[in-house]
This record gives sequence, C-alpha cells and structure tokens, in this order.
Amino acid sequence: MKSHIPNIITLLNVFCGCIATVFAVLNKLEMAAFFVFLGIFFDFFDGLAARALKVKSELGLQLDSLADVITSGLVPGIVMFQLLNMSYSGGWNIGLHLDSATPDIPLIPYFGFLITLASAYRLAKFNLDENQVSSFVGLPTPANALLILSFPLILLYHNNDYLNAIILNKWFLIGTTLLSSYLLNARIPLFALKFKNWSFKDNALRYIFITVSFVLILTMKYMAIPGIIAFYVISSMVSNLKVQKTD
Repeated sequence: MKSHIPNIITLLNVFCGCIATVFAVLNKLEMAAFFVFLGIFFDFFDGLAARALKVKSELGLQLDSLADVITSGLVPGIVMFQLLNMSYSGGWNIGLHLDSATPDIPLIPYFGFLITLASAYRLAKFNLDENQVSSFVGLPTPANALLILSFPLILLYHNNDYLNAIILNKWFLIGTTLLSSYLLNARIPLFALKFKNWSFKDNALRYIFITVSFVLILTMKYMAIPGIIAFYVISSMVSNLKVQKTD
C-alpha cells in the first residue's frame, strides 16, 4: 500500500492542475494561482514521500512529469495568453470570465502557449537525463510557473499604476515569454533545494537563498516572486563560476 502513497500525492497535483486550468480559462487568475501553488506543494512532497518510504519508481517519475505538464506548463501558458489578451484590450479585469460576446482575440496572445511547449520539452528531457539529481539544468517548471502566476497577483494585490503598465505591456509579456521559455531549456546548472545533510558549509547557498526569499516575501509580498526567481538563477550562475575557478 505504501508504494502508492507518492503516486496519490502526485495525482493530487494533477487534480489541482485541472482545477487551475478551468479557472485560468475563465480568467479567474487568482484562483488559478492558488491551485497552481497547491499543486506545486504536492509536487514537492511526492518526492519527499517517495524517498522517505523508499518506494521511488519509474512510474512515479513519469507521472510526476505528466502532472507538471498540466500544473506548471499548461496553466502558465493559459495565464500568459490571458495577460497578452488583456494587454490588447487596453485594461484588465481578472475577476470576470470571458464569454461569447468577447471580441475576436488577436493572434499574439496565443504566443503565450510557447511557455507550455517549452515546459513540455523540458520535462521530456528531464525524464531522460539521469544527472539532474542534486541540481537542475535549466529553470524547473514549478519555478517558472510561480514567476508567470505572480503577475496577475501583483496586479490584484499591489494595484500600482506603474507596475500595472509594465505587466500589461505586450512587449514585456512577449519578452517574458521568450525569456522563460529559454531559461526552461537553457544549459544552465541551477541548484536544487535538496539537503543531504544540515551542515551550513555544505548547504550555504541553499540557506542563504531560503533566508533571502523569506525576507523578500515578508517585505514585498507577491512582488518578491520575480525577484526570488531572478536571485535563484543569478546566484546559481555565480556559484558555478566560483566552482569553475576553483577547478
């Protein structure tokens, strides 16, 4: 029975992704973000459960990636589609759903699904790569999903005219789509939040990252998420350069 526990947790991630997809299509992006965050929570704990119970399996690996395609791939693509559509409509209203009276949608918003394609490609590569255990190559899909889902939350909860103008600028959204799609599949080693022991010496970067992230969230709320993702990528790259110089 215990061998099924991690897979059940992974299926909860799938379920959250399905609900988030419905809310994203209805343009209820706050609820979509909530269920993506919940799905990422299950995504984190299915691996912990598998390691704790010593029941890691090939089925679990494949199922985990399939779940991520939905929660951290499809939903961010739909959210970017909605944001790009808002940028063309000249305003935003995240609480209202799209209906049959909505004018014809221009082609550019469909460009947001490049995130979904890049996420699916990354996850397929991840399943074939046996080296991504203690670190990642390219931005993990959950981290990218958090980045994309932070934008509607910033619009809703910070409601700053300057920030709104930036987030709903079509060139900013197109640039973000291209950048996130690149980072998902870039050959950039990024550290994973997996502790083999609790030593500060062996996990200094992880402890610093967690501390900085905690402080940013307390002080900046949802605006902290893009900063945390940027810090994650930059600190990993700096750490890699130090390792190369040492070698």
